[in-house]
Amino acid sequence: MSRYHDARQVLLFTSDWRFTRSDPEGAADPSLDDSDWESVRVPHDWAIKGPFHRNNDVQVTTIIEDGEKKPAEHTGRTGGLPHVGLGWYRKRFTVPDGSHGKRFFVEFDGVMSHSTVYLNGQEIGSWPYGYASFCFEITDHVRLDEENVLAVRVDNPPSASRWYPGAGIYRHVRLTVVNPVHVAHWGTYITTPEISGDEATVTVRTEIVDHTDTAPDVELTTQIWDPAGEYVSVVMSADTVDPSVCMEQTLRVEDVRRWDVDDPQLYRAVSKVAIDGELVDQYETTFGIREIRFDADDGFFLNGRNLKLNGVCLHHDLGPLGAAVSRRGIERQLEMLKEMGCNAIRTSHNPPAPELLELCDTMGFLVIDEAFDEWKSGKCKNGYHTLFDEWAEKDLTAMIRRDRNHPCVIMWSIGNEIGEQRLDDGAEVARFLTDICHREDPTRPVTAAFNQSDQAIENGLADVVDIPGWNYKCRMYRQYREEHPEWIQYGSETESCVSSRGEYYFPVEEEKDVRRETLQVTSYDVADPGWGYPPDYEFKALEECPSMLGEFVWTGFDYLGEPTPYKEEWPSRSSYFGIIDLCGIPKDRYYLYQSHWSDKEVLHLLPHWNWEGREGEITPVYCYTSFESAELFLNGRSLGIREKDPQSLFNRYRLIWDEVKYEPGTLKVIAFDRAGRPAVEREIRTAGAPERIELSPDRAEIRADGTDLSFITVRIMDSDENLCPLADNLVRFSVTGPGDIVAVGNGNPASTEPFVANCRKAFHGLCMVILRSRQEAEGEVRIKAVSEGLREAETTVACRP
Repeated sequence: MSRYHDARQVLLFTSDWRFTRSDPEGAADPSLDDSDWESVRVPHDWAIKGPFHRNNDVQVTTIIEDGEKKPAEHTGRTGGLPHVGLGWYRKRFTVPDGSHGKRFFVEFDGVMSHSTVYLNGQEIGSWPYGYASFCFEITDHVRLDEENVLAVRVDNPPSASRWYPGAGIYRHVRLTVVNPVHVAHWGTYITTPEISGDEATVTVRTEIVDHTDTAPDVELTTQIWDPAGEYVSVVMSADTVDPSVCMEQTLRVEDVRRWDVDDPQLYRAVSKVAIDGELVDQYETTFGIREIRFDADDGFFLNGRNLKLNGVCLHHDLGPLGAAVSRRGIERQLEMLKEMGCNAIRTSHNPPAPELLELCDTMGFLVIDEAFDEWKSGKCKNGYHTLFDEWAEKDLTAMIRRDRNHPCVIMWSIGNEIGEQRLDDGAEVARFLTDICHREDPTRPVTAAFNQSDQAIENGLADVVDIPGWNYKCRMYRQYREEHPEWIQYGSETESCVSSRGEYYFPVEEEKDVRRETLQVTSYDVADPGWGYPPDYEFKALEECPSMLGEFVWTGFDYLGEPTPYKEEWPSRSSYFGIIDLCGIPKDRYYLYQSHWSDKEVLHLLPHWNWEGREGEITPVYCYTSFESAELFLNGRSLGIREKDPQSLFNRYRLIWDEVKYEPGTLKVIAFDRAGRPAVEREIRTAGAPERIELSPDRAEIRADGTDLSFITVRIMDSDENLCPLADNLVRFSVTGPGDIVAVGNGNPASTEPFVANCRKAFHGLCMVILRSRQEAEGEVRIKAVSEGLREAETTVACRP
């Protein structure tokens, strides 16, 4: 009979958690009666259900008024949601049968924040950084034949973030059960030091640990399986574990299928640890075979192909879903970005959820994996600077060891706009962090994002990192290139163009920090805060400095918090920066990027054409298109042909008819191919009164696993099938069948309507309802939408195994 039973078991702790938004005495005590606590699923964000309030985490900021700086209350800086304070989670569990002699570990992908973990009343450990993944061994406190109680205390301080952080156990939790001799946590490190033609050398370093004090001899067999599931290479090594050993093995793979953004092929390494021929552990690692190269003259190369980084920055929240991790929520974001032509993500400004990197691996995105928004010099009273001295090395090491096998990751970023740019010790701190990155993974370059670039260059900080990134410095690219021709450079954060989906203001002109009583921003894509600029500036700068790697736009999606330019105007509570709005509806700007970044045929007109009261007034028409020329018609009359003009900034990337006078009816644009022939046309018509609701699920079939989602777009339509762009009808939703409404939204950054609800007002004719399946509950879910005075709508979503 084998001495070893079930080499490795991983149990996901998702259901049957108890939660309280308080700090009761004895909360870690197993005997505590928690029956009146809320029953929740993890991942869980306690704050997303609200309510919104202007006094939630109000921070003092600086605004410019009449040309002078003055302090002001930044009411929506972190989203106006109740994330500050204490909370407790408890989960009861029993260990699997046959667990005698095993070792037990509890793994957290992220807890926001300052978490302390207890098992059966005993404190196990703490981890303060809310974005860090961590693992504690709990073997000495596990009860083998009776119930265990895992308790987690969470303490979210005020003034700790510049955006909405979320609150609670917002990422996944696992119990891992292993034999005393096993592969360590994050215990494999896979590199591909040589790739030539269709062959590759794969190096696998595996750390094995022993808890028996017997220094056993082990055999490590590593197998490689290709993307088709075929077994393609194997190697076996032997060594003594006392109390740990790191074994390095080299394997050869033929007929290589390389990982690429257009064809993201993934391999698996299966590590089998045996003692005297008996399997004691099996550990799997997904990896990719790909070659990256950075060149000061020619930019970035992937597998020998020159590739421009068309990237966006992403914060971690998922809009109406909050910070709680949802694989489908992240996947949908990436699908929309991929369709736009985006090929790269910067994880601003913190380690991401593991699911983001897994999806970037499988979908073909390049990633800058970022660690910190602060070092020793703080931005927020209770920000990361309060943790840096004790925790920076631990947190950075954890991020790299967790993420270094992902082929999507191409750079490690050690910081964003850190205060040390202007301090004498900036280079010293940067060297400390850069050395950690090089120690843990010498195969990838280290970067940081500098907004005070001249100071960072002067104090030597920019020289310490392998690749300096510039935030909002498109006007400096050529100068930095001339002064530092040996540097590899890129736009780490660009544009910060702001807009509200469906909002347009006149006259149309570039705007800096313009604030309006509506608390909205024009969607002509000409507005930005003082440090930013419209996308056209960055497009032109990159074309004129082709050595640049590319750019990362701030931001791909709107996010909760940081409602620039409305710092003190409540109820602005989420950003205006996104190319896509908070609930995942593209803004006009989406099509400008798509026309520039992708190879798709793009033809998009703006604004809408419902301007009652503006008859005869100048209402400029913009066209975002991949075509070089187009002709505009209003009610059948030609308003002329426009061609892209490389000598004019805005006409270089947009087709603009500046002198259009509004009259209701039909706008039509016809784009011409390079031979001058009509190729594609689009129309916008003046909509009539709202008449009915239309429902459009992004997927008509989802998995019945209790986590999968269908995002259902709600449109208010007139009787002639036109979207009503001014409609703000309140729409109510009901569901029958094995599914639930998990959230609603409409992309309005100044709305305090709750996300966790069964109704939502339309914003410019659109809103969203998000449906979640139930665990192992198959069948059809019917969603009904009603609104006073409108014809109702129904749709179905099937839940399948």
